[in-house]
Amino acid sequence: MRRVIETRKVTKHYVMGDLVVKALRGIDLTVASGEFVAIMGASGSGKSTLLNVIGCLDQPTSGTYLLDGVDTSHFTRDEYAEVRNQRIGFVFQVFNLLPRTSALDNVELPIFYDRSGRFQDAKVAAAASLDRVGLGDRMHHDPSELSGGQRQRVALARALVNNPSIILADEPTGNLDSRTSVEVMSVFQELNEQGITILLVTHETDIAQYARRIVVMRDGLIVGDRQVWDRKNAAEDLESMPSADELVDVEARKE
Repeated sequence: MRRVIETRKVTKHYVMGDLVVKALRGIDLTVASGEFVAIMGASGSGKSTLLNVIGCLDQPTSGTYLLDGVDTSHFTRDEYAEVRNQRIGFVFQVFNLLPRTSALDNVELPIFYDRSGRFQDAKVAAAASLDRVGLGDRMHHDPSELSGGQRQRVALARALVNNPSIILADEPTGNLDSRTSVEVMSVFQELNEQGITILLVTHETDIAQYARRIVVMRDGLIVGDRQVWDRKNAAEDLESMPSADELVDVEARKE
């Protein structure tokens, strides 16, 4: 399969006063088109730093990062911005939604920075993206009127609106309850089935089991890399979990 992400001996060092923090110590990682990779590791292992380098949010101190076979070290500032806007979608633990702005308007935002001329109608594109994550009926609601899972879906729709080929997700279920986390992972699995390459940072072993491959980091190095042979199916797991209404009923009976 075609290699879309390839890092060769990538390092990333941060200088903090007299201290040099070596966040990445020589990362060799290859991700093929259509893979779903979970990156795991303790806090400080370098997993979020690696995601930032892959997402062109940060540049490596040394080493080479190839995106679709192209060495990103030669990119201009405008080329980095174009990659972030058109080829990569970002989803974070904190939803980063504008609070008094509808879901539709939040999802439209990346289109305003798109200079490709691909979109004739931003609202139509944003509505289609919300439909894609199952929120077509909530597009005119503000974030305060949405559940945590729905807000994360809005953030995911915003990441999808420019039709990226890669999605990078940093702890996207970190602030969600168990059922909502599985709902979000169900959307990720659906998108991956459609051919989107996904890299997901998580510290939760059960969440990583929804990916196709797990990469483990420690102290800025990759210490494990394996296929997930007993992969979990989020849609099937949801069928066996109580719904939100059922959970409310159970709590009401306890009272």
